[in-house]
Amino acid sequence: MGVKVGIIGGSGLDNPEIIHNAKDIEASTPYGKPSSSLKTGKINGIDVVLIARHGREHTLPPTKVNYRANIHALKEAGCTHIIATTACGSLREEIGRGDFVVLDQFIDFTRHRSITFHEEFEPGKMVHTPMAEPFSKKIRDALIKTCEEMGLKHHAKGTVVTIEGPRFSTKAESKMFRMWGADVINMSIAPEATLANEAGIPYAAVAMSTDYDCWKDDEEPVTWEAVLDIFMQNVEKVTKLLVNTIPKVK
Repeated sequence: MGVKVGIIGGSGLDNPEIIHNAKDIEASTPYGKPSSSLKTGKINGIDVVLIARHGREHTLPPTKVNYRANIHALKEAGCTHIIATTACGSLREEIGRGDFVVLDQFIDFTRHRSITFHEEFEPGKMVHTPMAEPFSKKIRDALIKTCEEMGLKHHAKGTVVTIEGPRFSTKAESKMFRMWGADVINMSIAPEATLANEAGIPYAAVAMSTDYDCWKDDEEPVTWEAVLDIFMQNVEKVTKLLVNTIPKVK
């Protein structure tokens, strides 16, 4: 079977005009409807399936995203790999606005998500998915190599803490996450990565830093308007990163 790459679009990346022979497919799953229709087609000759994490019009807050339906729909569509994009807040001085972070670890600080396909076990068939290395090294290596080739400011690893949202952190929380060892913060990656691992699909995520959350006293606390502004300024870079990475995925 050939490679088919699922792309889960982060904020601002819901409708990239990069897919050839694109068509939309409505999907349904045992877990309900995914966040958006599936946009299928080819990028650089590779089959791809795009899903808009928060809906095409960004109408779904992070807690209400049906992560199980999204991952199940990509698996049913035959995706062999998944690449996700996301905006994130920086918890480190050295991770600046517009920098890319190729995530290698997560801390899940969500509370209200459905984050497993295994809500009950068959007798004698307990399922406890290993999660020591939640992000695919092969896909991460492809993203890092492409960042290097394109001269993009990037960080080859990073720990993301995923919070429930939709509110942003308090200063106390932001400082606590830094003490925990988190490098960036967002509201979506941990549940998504967990479910992709349960589904047996290699998954990696590239995060773009848009702000400094609220831990830095010499910076304005994060606002959604500021996040979107930085993300939209860099959408072309994110798109080119995906286009150039996808042929390297194996």
